[in-house]
Amino acid sequence: MAEMCSADDGASSCPSPSSSSMIMHAKGLTHTIVPLLCAAPLLAFFVLPLLWRALGSALGWYLRKKTEGRRCVILQIVAAESEMYRQSRQNSASNIKVDDDAGWDALDPENRDKSLDDWDGIVGFFHPFCNAGGGGERVLWAAIRATQHRWPKAKCVVYTGDHDVSKDAILARVRSRFNIHLHPPTVNFLYLSTRRWVLASTWPRFTLAGQSFGSLVLAWDAFSLLVPDLFVDTMGYAFALGLSKLLFPRVPTAAYVHYPTISTDMLDSLAPAAGPARGVNAGQGAGSRGAAKKLYWRAFAALYARVGASADVVMTNSSWTQGHIVALWGPHRRAARGHPIAVVYPPVAVRELEAEVDVSRESERGREKTLLYIAQFRPEKNHQLILEAFAQFLKTGSKAATEGARLVLVGSVRDDSDSKRVYELRLLVNELHIRDRVEFHLDAPWPEILEWLRRASVGVNGMWNEHFGIGVVEYQAAGLVAVVHDSGGPKLDIVVDVDGEPTGFHATTAAEFAQGFEKALTLPDPYAVRQRARKSAKRFTEEEFARRWTDQMEQLVAEGVGKKRRA
Repeated sequence: MAEMCSADDGASSCPSPSSSSMIMHAKGLTHTIVPLLCAAPLLAFFVLPLLWRALGSALGWYLRKKTEGRRCVILQIVAAESEMYRQSRQNSASNIKVDDDAGWDALDPENRDKSLDDWDGIVGFFHPFCNAGGGGERVLWAAIRATQHRWPKAKCVVYTGDHDVSKDAILARVRSRFNIHLHPPTVNFLYLSTRRWVLASTWPRFTLAGQSFGSLVLAWDAFSLLVPDLFVDTMGYAFALGLSKLLFPRVPTAAYVHYPTISTDMLDSLAPAAGPARGVNAGQGAGSRGAAKKLYWRAFAALYARVGASADVVMTNSSWTQGHIVALWGPHRRAARGHPIAVVYPPVAVRELEAEVDVSRESERGREKTLLYIAQFRPEKNHQLILEAFAQFLKTGSKAATEGARLVLVGSVRDDSDSKRVYELRLLVNELHIRDRVEFHLDAPWPEILEWLRRASVGVNGMWNEHFGIGVVEYQAAGLVAVVHDSGGPKLDIVVDVDGEPTGFHATTAAEFAQGFEKALTLPDPYAVRQRARKSAKRFTEEEFARRWTDQMEQLVAEGVGKKRRA
C-alpha cells in the first residue's frame, strides 16, 4: 500500500515539489564539485607552474625588447674603443695587456674546444659592490681577465651599484689594488640604482629574507638595463640566478659561491650548547624565540636551495663551501644541469709574495718570535680567542714564551663598531696582563704588512668556519708556519700535509691554540716547514684560478651556443 502524507506529519515530513528539485540540484552540484576538489591538487601541480613560466617568459620578452637598443649601443662602443685601442698600440702583439704573461699557458690552448674560440657574446657579471677592493672583487677581476684571454671577442658587462665611480677610475683601482690589467674596450659597466635593497641596514629584522628579496629587486634593475647572453653571479645572490632562469630560460647561468647564505653549520650553531667560537649567532636557539628563529632559517634554507639549484654551472671557493652547496643545492639540480659543483680556489698574489718575501736559510736569521694575525676587526674573526690563547701560552713559562714572543694584530677598521671592538680588545689585553707583548696596527698599508710577513715566524687565524682563508695562503706564501682554527677552508684546503709532512697546526680551544703556538715556535727545522708551506701556496696562484675558471666557463659558453642553435 502506498505511503500517504497526512496533515499531522508536518511540513518537514513530506517535501514539496520545489524542495525535491532543490535536493536534486544539490546532488548534481555535489557530483560536479567533488571531482573538481579532488583534481585541484593535480591542476595546481601541472597548471600553475605552466602559468608561472608563461608569465616569466612574457616578462623576459618585454625586457629583451626594452634593452635591445642599449645592447646595440654597447656593441658600437666596444667596436669604436677597440679600434682606438688597436691604433694606440700598434707595436703590441696582443690587444690584451697583462701584467705578466708568464704562466698563462695554464689556459691550455691545445686541449680547449677550438670551436668556441670566436665566441663574441655578452657575459653579464652581477657584482653590485665591484669597487669594494676585497677578496671577492679580486675574484671578479681575475675572472674577467681569464675570460678576456680565452675569448678576446667577448664583451664583459659588470652590473654595479658604484654609480659615483667612472669606468676609468674603477679599472685604475683594479690595477693599483690587485695588479690586474684588463682590456678596457671589452669591459663595460651598467649602474644599478637599487643597491640599497641588499644592504643589511635596510633589513634590521629578517635580514636573510630581506636581503634575498632585495637581490630580486636589484636583479630586475640589472635586466632592465641589459639582458646578457650569459649571466654570472660572483657575489652569492642565488635569488638573482633564479629570477634569470624564470625570465630567460635560454640564458645559461653560473654562480661563484664564496660562502653559502645559510648552511647546516649555521643551523647547528643555534643550539644552546654551542660555544661563542661558533659564530655570532651561537647559542641563540633557546626558548620560543630560538625555536621561531630555527623555523625561519630552515624555511629560508629550503627556498635558497631551490633557487640556487637553478644555476647551470656552480663554482665554490673551497671544499668546505662545496660540501655545503652540494648538500643544499645538489638534490634539486636536474640532469639538464648535471655539471658537477666544482672547487675553483680564489686567486692569491702568491707570486708577488714569493718575490717580496725571502724564504731561505739566510732569511731565517731575520725571523722573530712573532705571532702575526692579519684580519679585519670583525666579530667573526674571534680576536678574543687568540688573545686568551696567547695569555695561556705566556703563562706556561716555557723557553719559547719567555724569549721575546709577542702577538701582532694587523687589520682594517671599517666603522665605529670596529673601533669599539678594538677598544674592547685593548681592555681585554690589560685584563689578561699581556699588554707588553701585544701590538695593534690598524689600517696598515701593504708595505708595512709585507715587513711583518718578513719578520714574523707564525701566522694565526682564529675564525670558526673561515670559508676559504686568503690570508692563510698569504701566510704560507710568505713562509710563515700557520696555526689556524680546525674548521673550514684552512683545515680542509690550505694547512694540509705536503709530501707527507705538516705545514702548520690546527686548534679549536684557547688551550689548543696555546699548544699550537708552542709547537710552531719550537720546531727543530722551521725552514723545512716554511718551504713546504710555500709549496702548498702554489695551488692557489692566479694562473691556477684562470685555468679552473676557464674550464667551467667553457661549459657555460658551450651550453649557450647549443641553446642558440636549437632556438
